Amino acid sequence: MADPRSDARAGSESERDPRRALGEAGERRAAELLARAGYRIEARNVRAGGVEIDLVARRGRLVVFVEVKTRRGHGTGLPEEALQPRQRARLVRAAAAWLREHGPPGARVRFDLVAVDWPPGGEPHLRHWPGAFDAGD
Repeated sequence: MADPRSDARAGSESERDPRRALGEAGERRAAELLARAGYRIEARNVRAGGVEIDLVARRGRLVVFVEVKTRRGHGTGLPEEALQPRQRARLVRAAAAWLREHGPPGARVRFDLVAVDWPPGGEPHLRHWPGAFDAGD
């Protein structure tokens, strides 16, 4: 059985914070899922406009800003339910800042969510929500 803590980088801050280790492991799995679906991962955990973007992926002229939500259980709700309007607005601002510096001219933009359920001692279950929200949300 996989343990997200074993996915964490040795000596990192995540070894001291199990939630951070879980989040990092979920982001790695999300990046792998997207790569298998034909996306090129442009950036991971990048800061733009003072906000961290979990993943920036690209397929042709489409640039996808991905928020990854990882949970051990549903005591606090499904991972999909954790993406609140304020966080969506911050991600939109971060995406605009990232695009100003790195984006290809005329790029199409999409905001996705990858929800990761990772039961203790089990394998993660990932759900990709393309276009989970748009800049007008």
